[in-house]
Formats: sequence, C-alpha cells, structure tokens
Amino acid sequence: MLKKNWLLITLLFITLLLAACSEGSAGADGKEEADDVIDIVWYPNESGSDMKSSRDEIGKIIEEKTDKKVEHHLTTDYAIAIETLVNNNADLAFMGAQGYVEANQKNDAIQPLAVPTGPSGTLDDAVYHSWLAVNVDDQENYKEDGEYAFDTIEDKKMSFVSNSSTSGFKVPSASIIDHFSSKEVYADLAEEDLMEGGELFSQVLFGNSHQGSAVNLLSGNADVAAFCDTCVENYVEVAEGEENKQGSVYKVKEDAAEPFNKVTGSEFTLISVTPVLNAPFVANKDVIGQEDFDKLQALFTSDEVANNEQIFVPEESGESGLFFKTDKERFSEVEDSWFDPIRELSN
Repeated sequence: MLKKNWLLITLLFITLLLAACSEGSAGADGKEEADDVIDIVWYPNESGSDMKSSRDEIGKIIEEKTDKKVEHHLTTDYAIAIETLVNNNADLAFMGAQGYVEANQKNDAIQPLAVPTGPSGTLDDAVYHSWLAVNVDDQENYKEDGEYAFDTIEDKKMSFVSNSSTSGFKVPSASIIDHFSSKEVYADLAEEDLMEGGELFSQVLFGNSHQGSAVNLLSGNADVAAFCDTCVENYVEVAEGEENKQGSVYKVKEDAAEPFNKVTGSEFTLISVTPVLNAPFVANKDVIGQEDFDKLQALFTSDEVANNEQIFVPEESGESGLFFKTDKERFSEVEDSWFDPIRELSN
C-alpha cells in the first residue's frame, strides 16, 4: 500500500509540474504568449550596483507604459544572458552587436528594439570604442620606431571580455588576425587560436565583463587587455591626452566602485582604439508579443525618454549611468541589416 501511495504522489507531482511548465507558455501557433511580466536580462557589464538606478528607471517607464511588472535578471556571463533570451526565458535584453547577431542567428524572433544614437541624435555617429590597453609603465614596450605596433603583443598575456563580446573580443580579434595573418607563420590564424594561449599569446584570460578585463590588466594578471570606453567610463578619467585617442592615459578614480576599488589610482595607456556600432536593446517578439514590442519601441524612441536624465545622465553631473547626454543623444529605431558589418567579421 505504501509503495502504491508513493507512486500516486509521484505521478501527481509530475502531472502538476508539466501543467505548470506549459501553462501560458505557448499558443496555438506554437509561439510564446505574452504574460503580465516583462523579463529583462542584463549582461555582466550592466549588472553592477552602480548601474542599478539606470536599470530601475528603465524598468519603471516600461511598467508605466505596459501596466506589467518588470523583473531584472542580472548575470555574470555573456552566454547565460544570450541563451536566456534565445530560449524564450526573457522578453528584452541590452546586448552588444555581436551578442545580438548570435542571438538572432539562433532565434529569428529576436529583433532590435532601439539603439542609442551618437551626439548628433542620429545613427551616423552611433558608435563607442574598442580599446587595447597596457599598463602605463609598460607603454614603451609596445612601440616600434616610436609608434604603437601590434607586433609587440605577440607572446604576451592577453585579456579579452568574452568571445561573445563585440568590442571586447570580436572587433579586436578581427584587427589582430588581419595584422598577423600576413606573416607566413600565422597565415592560418583564426579566432579560435586567440581564445587560448600557445598560438599567438602566451596566455589568454577572459574577464567575463569589460570591467573584469580591465582589472585583469591593472592587477597584473594580463599584459594587454581589450575592453570598451562606455563600460568603464564610470570608473576612470583621462589623465593625459584626449578621450579615445591612441596614446592617451586613463586613471582609475579614487572613489571607483567595485571591481575597480582595489586598483584605484592605477593608470593605463591606449595602444589601439577602434569605433564599434552601438549596442542595441533587443526583444524576443515571440515572448513579448507584437503589441508590447510596438509600445516599447515608441516609448524608447520618444522625446520623453530622450529627456529623462535618469536614463540619459547629463555628462557634467558626475553621476553614474548606463547612457550619457553630451548633446542630442536618444534612442532610435534600427533595422536588422544595420548590424551586417558585425556579421561580416565572421565571414
């Protein structure tokens, strides 16, 4: 009798579990049905406590527009964020162009919602910058005939962000391969060869965020590091030169938040600066539904959001933020084809 009771209980539990998993998840056409919660998944770069006010404000305006609850999902890994969206477990994400290209390739229901413009308020200058940096005391070691040269990074300890990062891997890797593949010994150099030591680099590290990659450099774990300007601008300031100029020196602010709080005052030099297409907000249309997609696209690209100082933080305010207002920055609609230059890096 006891065994029969346990069997009945087990079967009942499985039945309830399957019903719960299927409830509200798929419609008659096999697509996900929109529910009363909008889930936003964030990359590690935007998951820090210093970005909480930006995340909360974005969640607030979405709730007001849709009358739905917003839940934020913070991550420590690019792949987790991408797969969460791909597998229909999130409605929205803010991700780099490479992450979007990967997600869209796996699930074509994932489409760009909006992208932040450049200072002109258009897509003409909607770029940020991919950096290769070295510790300031070592900068002369990366020059040939007085100029910074890629040849000098051979056999060094290299830190990237993630192999799904646009500016922290995809773009710098393309530049590195383009340079070294002209040499006979590296004629067959490929992305995979840059993901581990023994081919071009003596050792390869992944910081799992732009902040983590920068700290790999400043803590002495790496000789050269790839990371981007926008992901570290809350923590560093120009010490010598101009913003986003090769040879410029940046210094970690004395009051920098984690993970830079252990390397305050440290300085690094930019040996390479490359413009990169701005990162989009993207949506899984099978999960969020067309109606909410349209509502949010209209909201994001509105003057109301462009003038919201908790989303586009005035640069002179000294406050941390996800986006900054220097002139006419705002969100703009963007077509999938806008990201083709990033797709072509893999061809």
